[in-house]
Amino acid sequence: MRDPLDPLHAALDDVWFDLAELCRLAGVTEPWVRQRLADGLLKPADSPAREVSHFDVHDLRRARRMASLERDFDAVPELASLVIDLEQELARVRARLRRLGG
Repeated sequence: MRDPLDPLHAALDDVWFDLAELCRLAGVTEPWVRQRLADGLLKPADSPAREVSHFDVHDLRRARRMASLERDFDAVPELASLVIDLEQELARVRARLRRLGG
C-alpha cells in the first residue's frame, strides 16, 4: 500500500489524462477503452462512463494491467478485470495484516 503522505503519490493523485493520453500511455486503442467503459470494466471515479473526459493514474494502471492480462494470457476482458480486482483485494488484506502485526 502507498503512504498517503508520500509527495510523489500525492502528486500522482492530481494527474489527469484525456482519452488519447490514456490510450497512448496504456498502449491501447480508443475503441478498446470505450468498450471496457461500456462494459463497466473501467470505471473512472470522477464521472459516469458515458461522460468520461479524463482519467487518473489509477485508471491508467488498471488499463495497462488489463491490457497485459488480455494480451499475455489471452484472457477475456471480464476475466482480466476480475484478476485485477482480486489482486487489489489481496494487497489490501496483506496491508491490513502488516498493520495488525501479522
